[in-house]
Amino acid sequence: MDDRIQHKDLTNLKKKDQPIIIFKVVREAEAILNACREMGIVVTAFCDYEKRNTEKNFCGLEVIHTPDLPGRFKKARIIISSQYVSDSIDQLSELGYSEFYSPLKLLENYDVNKYKHQISNSYMKTQITSCTNAHKAYLDGNKIFMRSLDVMITTKCSMKCESCSNLMQYYKDPQNSDFQKILNEVNVITDQVDEISEFRVIGGEPMMNKEWAKICYGLIKDNPERKVYVWTNGTVGPKEEQLELLKGKDINFVITDYGQFSRNIENLKEKLTKYNLAYVATEVRNWVDCSSMRKHERTAQELQEVYKQCCAKYLYTLLDGKLFSCPFIANAAKLKAISDNPANYVDLYSDVEIIKKRIKRLVGGVKFLPGCDFCDGRPYDATSAKGYDGKGMIPAAIQTSEVLPYKTYK
Repeated sequence: MDDRIQHKDLTNLKKKDQPIIIFKVVREAEAILNACREMGIVVTAFCDYEKRNTEKNFCGLEVIHTPDLPGRFKKARIIISSQYVSDSIDQLSELGYSEFYSPLKLLENYDVNKYKHQISNSYMKTQITSCTNAHKAYLDGNKIFMRSLDVMITTKCSMKCESCSNLMQYYKDPQNSDFQKILNEVNVITDQVDEISEFRVIGGEPMMNKEWAKICYGLIKDNPERKVYVWTNGTVGPKEEQLELLKGKDINFVITDYGQFSRNIENLKEKLTKYNLAYVATEVRNWVDCSSMRKHERTAQELQEVYKQCCAKYLYTLLDGKLFSCPFIANAAKLKAISDNPANYVDLYSDVEIIKKRIKRLVGGVKFLPGCDFCDGRPYDATSAKGYDGKGMIPAAIQTSEVLPYKTYK
């Protein structure tokens, strides 16, 4: 049990002596705000480390850039909406805050059908479940908990972004992963962990794998309570029979809208609505520059700082029978751009006891990984992160006509 965050007594949140801040701007934060208002809790503002989230109001309230929060409010009571609970508390503690609240009690009786949210109510219900699962696991402390598992089903992509953080721009011979092999490997992981809050089917572009719908169906066939998300760039129009297989299932689609490049996005939305499949579409015009692979020769202390600030270190990634902590190391290893170091991953075809021990270490017992030395960094706040070697925020989805070259390190 972690005593840094309160989750039962919300009495102090109703007091008017300090501002109430919700950290951070995630989709379920809208539900948390509604629940606060139902309980007579007056929220002053949101705050977020991502600068782009502060460019406009959220649900009618100001969004403050987190580093600027102490200058605005020296003291504040903070409700953690983020599913990365430990990181959130660590970041805010460094700014001098000490009074944190979990949204568990706020959301326990929340009726999604009472409101019209910015996303569909079915999608909001899924987000709330993921949020509460993450907070419960954090408060328990004894569970092997994964906030998400990226099930990477292909390295093929319908776009060729020169600064893709998942490194698709470097693949000369992209391949699809085998349907049954993926499901078998997922089962190996789930047999050794207490809970995975959500499964994210990704690529490349996952719909480039013709078996993408079968994989999604396989993930929930015997486990209908699982939360499955398909991350797509809106370029591929799925076939009717693929969506028919998933009709009415708890499969959620996250559509990244790249404007002119997402040429099938409206067709995709229409089809998903037709088959009663929840989706959310988000415009992306800029992203963090974090696609270079190079050896930095960082000290252990410097690597710890890069890992500490990384926003992708909990994007556990399944690729080629191995479980990695993030998609960068997973794809850098597959490309053989970095040396094969067993400390970077869990081999899912090793002994069962070894698998469980190594998953536990990967999920909760590392301060950095050897592969981190080849990454420029992927910080929560690319504008002011220490040790970040990228160029900050850059235009998203700039296309390259050729596969990009890269150096290999042994």
